[in-house]
Amino acid sequence: MKLCKLIEQITPADEAARAAAQAHWDACAKPLGSLGLLETAVCDIAALTGGAEIALSPRTVLVLCADNGVVAQGVTQTGSGVTAAVARQLALGRTSVCRMAEVAHCRVVPVDMGIKDFPGCDGVLDRRVGNGTTDFTEGGAMTREQAEAAILTGVELVRGEVERGTRLLATGEMGIGNTTTSSAIASVLLGVEPEQVTGRGAGLSDDGLARKTAAIRRGVEVNKPNRLDALDVLAKLGGFDLAGMCGVFLGGALYRVPVLIDGFPSAVAALCAARLCPNARKAMLASHVSAEPAGAMVLRALDKKPPITAEMRLGEGTGAVAAMPLLDMALAVYREGYTFTEGGIEPYTPQ
Repeated sequence: MKLCKLIEQITPADEAARAAAQAHWDACAKPLGSLGLLETAVCDIAALTGGAEIALSPRTVLVLCADNGVVAQGVTQTGSGVTAAVARQLALGRTSVCRMAEVAHCRVVPVDMGIKDFPGCDGVLDRRVGNGTTDFTEGGAMTREQAEAAILTGVELVRGEVERGTRLLATGEMGIGNTTTSSAIASVLLGVEPEQVTGRGAGLSDDGLARKTAAIRRGVEVNKPNRLDALDVLAKLGGFDLAGMCGVFLGGALYRVPVLIDGFPSAVAALCAARLCPNARKAMLASHVSAEPAGAMVLRALDKKPPITAEMRLGEGTGAVAAMPLLDMALAVYREGYTFTEGGIEPYTPQ
């Protein structure tokens, strides 16, 4: 299916279902709205799925892995080879998100979207769109066709998960250099200077940060992306991991499964999806606000409020997985808490 046709099939949120879920919350024997953003998340899920009956298991974190040619500009502390090394450890269940996901009862699925010179290995899904992107300081990171292919791959990943019964998804990524690509896209889509959205990533020095910012500025100048065309921006400045996550958010909206936004790269991918299709926002749930400078900026642009403020910046989907137990606890109250009527208590009313 062509991307434009897919987007046309994504409908608005079901506001009647949202109202039904809110009415259910308001009947629970507690102060109105007292679980805050957790109540909002459950209502958002109802508006997505079209019903006030909510289930969040089984769940999966999709960790999309790819390399970025802009690493050649010295914008990272480590080389591209780390992407492949971590992908192998993801397959073995050894990385940070794997350990956290076990606690959250979440399946981890690493996906090769374009790891440089990666021969493949058991446990890593092969969905390669290319052998890493090109250096965006010298031209577009990928072609428009490659970007669309990566997005559609993300949509297909969601379809496969829905077919196996998955009820909650989280976006994760592993790609050396992807805070550079994310900052470049954020700069253009938010209409701000690179310095405002560029951070140190995995611990850059002052000189490294200066190189990173300069590379982003050069990439924007060379490619002249059209900020009104999110696909153009994503193709010229992004990566296969970001494009794939963009597709996961679109797929969540299409197949009505909620998708947790992780950190900065994930949020930028969500912003791309929202710019391509505003109705895609209905599938997006914020998890945490990244410590990267633009983390909060991008979430504000999406009008998504994160329940966790923990200064996390690890990636892999760790922040998204960390939100899952909070949603489980909210759902326990929503499903099993007693009502005002059952407790013989006069209901609260809005004042």
